[in-house]
Amino acid sequence: MAERLTKSAARNIFYGGSIFFLVAFTLLTLHSHDYIKNVSTDESTLTESVVRGKHVWERHSCINCHTLLGEGAYFAPELGNVWVRYGGRESAVGARMGLKAWMRAQPTRTEGRRQMPQFNLTEQELDDLIDFLEWTSRIDTLGWPPSDAG
Repeated sequence: MAERLTKSAARNIFYGGSIFFLVAFTLLTLHSHDYIKNVSTDESTLTESVVRGKHVWERHSCINCHTLLGEGAYFAPELGNVWVRYGGRESAVGARMGLKAWMRAQPTRTEGRRQMPQFNLTEQELDDLIDFLEWTSRIDTLGWPPSDAG
């Protein structure tokens, strides 16, 4: 048994390890994509309204203050479960009315509190954004966020 590693053995270990981890990474990526597409995301309820709501979200850069499913800024609350926090599972109409009223009332000018700007969204934009937030709340996030408080 040789005491030292030869060049060819080192090269074989390098190439073998590189190929192994490349294959492992590729398989894990494919598995994650398959899980997201077919298990955790409810694609059947992805409507035009939800897509338009995502565009409202992006156009007004909501992610610069809010988080959505843990991604984004931490200045304002997590919105991945805002539909649940507003009671959307129990009363969809009540949650929709509450979210619209809250967005229309901004900024509240409450002293010492962070304020959301008034974006002057149209009724259609509000409905689309709320549809997007409702759809987002149905994504299986495997327990994220850890509390309903957002």
